[in-house]
Amino acid sequence: MYIYDSVQKTKLKFEPIQAGKATLYVCGPTVYDDAHLGHARSALSFDLLTRTLNASGYEVTFIRNITDVDDKIIAKMKQTGKTLHEITDFYTKRYLEEMDTLVVLRPTISPKATESIDAIEDMISTLVSNGYAYQISNGDVYFDTSKDKLYGSLSQKVNDDTVSRIEHISEKKNPKDFALWKACGENDNVCFETKLGRGRPGWHIECSAMIAKHTQGTDEYSIDIHGGGADLLFPHHENEAAQSRCASGHALAKYWMHNGFVQVDGEKMSKSLGNSFFLKDALKAYDGEILRFYLTSVHYRNDFNFNEVDLLQSKKRLDKLYRLKKRLIGSVAGAANNEFKQTLLNAMQDDLNISVALSIIDEMMAKSNELLDATPNDKNLKKEIMGNIEFINTLLGFGVKEPFSYFQLGVDEALKTQIETLIEQRSEAKKQKDFALADKIRNQLTEMDINVMDTPNGTVWEKLS
Repeated sequence: MYIYDSVQKTKLKFEPIQAGKATLYVCGPTVYDDAHLGHARSALSFDLLTRTLNASGYEVTFIRNITDVDDKIIAKMKQTGKTLHEITDFYTKRYLEEMDTLVVLRPTISPKATESIDAIEDMISTLVSNGYAYQISNGDVYFDTSKDKLYGSLSQKVNDDTVSRIEHISEKKNPKDFALWKACGENDNVCFETKLGRGRPGWHIECSAMIAKHTQGTDEYSIDIHGGGADLLFPHHENEAAQSRCASGHALAKYWMHNGFVQVDGEKMSKSLGNSFFLKDALKAYDGEILRFYLTSVHYRNDFNFNEVDLLQSKKRLDKLYRLKKRLIGSVAGAANNEFKQTLLNAMQDDLNISVALSIIDEMMAKSNELLDATPNDKNLKKEIMGNIEFINTLLGFGVKEPFSYFQLGVDEALKTQIETLIEQRSEAKKQKDFALADKIRNQLTEMDINVMDTPNGTVWEKLS
């Protein structure tokens, strides 16, 4: 398996620090607001990575944190009058529900910053005692970037311009130093009592401490892969790498992976631009699996331009998979074709090459339809094709639904009720042997662009357009 390392800027063969196992840490959301398409893109990118590692035989430990104490959350508290936990519990729950809708696997471990204060305190204390951090008169603790000779090596972006936006603190030793601990003032109400004093952690230290708490690592690395959005490379991941390296004496991660930005109709998604597309709004208009298929159809490292024209075109490709699955109604899954399975896995093992993977699926679907046309009653063929679809489901998270329910997507509840009432009336007419009425109802459904199919498990229906 090969993955692109953001630091060395090349594809590298994945060689885990412990044979047969893979540890992956991905920066999760700061839960002060609804998730947007950028959050979804990152979660989906590393969901594909997790699935590919699993399918490649690795025992995967996937850690994705929740940042539940942060300046933005505190600002939300002041704005709404709600408590920290009222805000963070609400948005954490919504985020997880939306990820479930996108068919994103839950992480092995999902630590929260507020539940990791002891680990944060320990790491900061270690950095202070080793001379890599210092405390100023108001109680804040800063990382001393001048003591870390490798600072800047991760992102190659550290210069005077990149630190000019950082707030000016007169007691900071140099502008690049960043806060590990923020002491509480008189009016602060989000505070933790520690030997560092009364305060709260800085953002960057949270991830480093949670990794240290939940992984064992080796003498060389704490984890195999650290992932996140490209916007986190500097300063967040640079600072994580520095503080972890100086606290532990070894590198934080063997590989660093970053997914590209999301644009909405050509502009980088940003609230300041007024085009931040919340995931909840997209999910009102489109099913989660359709969004998943669309958002993963572009390679994870490339920027993604979200527009509805491309989304609808992408859906047509997913429709083909469900039309094939519909031809297999009543069949059970057998073993996937070994050649198809290995070829598809090979594509994903090449730095998650989704374009090649989708072309392999297109070819499989075309061939399967040809074989079904030639031998429509071949049960073994149907089992193999169903096995292929099940493998696609496992590896990529596509094709999870029953096909007729997929083709009911977008039908409003009032029309669903009307359709299902007509189907019940048709079933009753057939029981009464009133076949003329049953045929009349079927014709009525056909005029409504509704196709019905009678199966051993009852009548199923779909919207044709």
